[in-house]
Amino acid sequence: MRRRTVTAVSAASALVLAAGCSSGGGKPWPDPGSRSPGGTAARPSASGPGAEQTPPATGSARVVRTVATGLKSPWGLAPLPGGGLLVADRDDGTITRIDEKTGRKTLLGAVPGVSAAGEGGLLGIALSPGYASDHLVYAYFTTDSDNRIARMLYDPEKPAGEQLGAPDTVFRDIPKGMIHNGGRIAFGPDGMLYAGTGESGERGLAQDRKSLGGKILRMTPEGEPAPGNPFVDSPVYTYGHRNVQGLAWDGKQRLFASEFGQDTWDELNAIKPGDDYGWPDAEGKSADPRYHNPIAQWHTDDASPSGIAYAKGSIWMAGLRGQRLWRIPLRGTQASAPPQAFLKGTYGRLRTVVAAGGGTLWVTTSNTDGRGEPSGADDRILEVEVS
Repeated sequence: MRRRTVTAVSAASALVLAAGCSSGGGKPWPDPGSRSPGGTAARPSASGPGAEQTPPATGSARVVRTVATGLKSPWGLAPLPGGGLLVADRDDGTITRIDEKTGRKTLLGAVPGVSAAGEGGLLGIALSPGYASDHLVYAYFTTDSDNRIARMLYDPEKPAGEQLGAPDTVFRDIPKGMIHNGGRIAFGPDGMLYAGTGESGERGLAQDRKSLGGKILRMTPEGEPAPGNPFVDSPVYTYGHRNVQGLAWDGKQRLFASEFGQDTWDELNAIKPGDDYGWPDAEGKSADPRYHNPIAQWHTDDASPSGIAYAKGSIWMAGLRGQRLWRIPLRGTQASAPPQAFLKGTYGRLRTVVAAGGGTLWVTTSNTDGRGEPSGADDRILEVEVS
């Protein structure tokens, strides 16, 4: 069995996680739009009382301040409802709380069983939808045998270094490798847990719907296949992905995901349940109608995308190799104007982007991950004001 049933979290787990997604839990999960030939989603009507407002073709992004410095291989980031940022250290397997006003760091503790090698380690983290009552932190991490998701009780009243409870594994057997471990997790507006996985370097896994590699997974907080999934008794939500490391919802509860390409095209995709996103047969846009085409694509030198967030009508996407923050303005499930780049080369590799509300983002650098060129202040969390 890939999953095991664990004690259910409180009824509050049906609530929507306030940080990182829109409100409206319990509403029917929207269809991101039908596909036109070539796999692209249909553009919604621009008329009528419910028409969406298209953001300006050009925007702005300005670093307001550096929130914290001296972080080591930061990967996942989760804002706490009462203030503070939880940050996962990929290589050491620890979670630290950052005071976003002072930059003060408090070690919660280490996640047992983390095996950091290559692109693996402690990756994405997310707060339970019922965090206000259950205080559970979810983590996606690599072990000696697989990638898995576990949840832990966070008790800030305990001494520093002892604030994480024992991990309770809710999902396991995601393929692991030295590369392409995916790792981003997020709770959606429907209260379900989504996970972006990689094909671990074995390309064929992406097209195998029985494999958990190269997928976007959707599950209950207890790790069971979520109700309404496109494939019976399966957590697989979409397939044909190479390495998904960014998940975000827009104001209409539509899911978008970023994906690493091989040598030619990185992608931003609008996600439709059950669709095939083409890897390894297609990289970037394809004329084959079997595959869902990306809404934007980049040469790998310009992006190598990881985290994404939605703010001010646009998706904001971190670039690792591209060392920049991309803005992709949206109209429905399509890009309404060409992507726009900010912070090019200023802060090095960018890993994670999280919406902080009010047109502000938290952005982490990733220069101490073995592929960057760290300065004395790296790695950092930046506060970025966008429009």
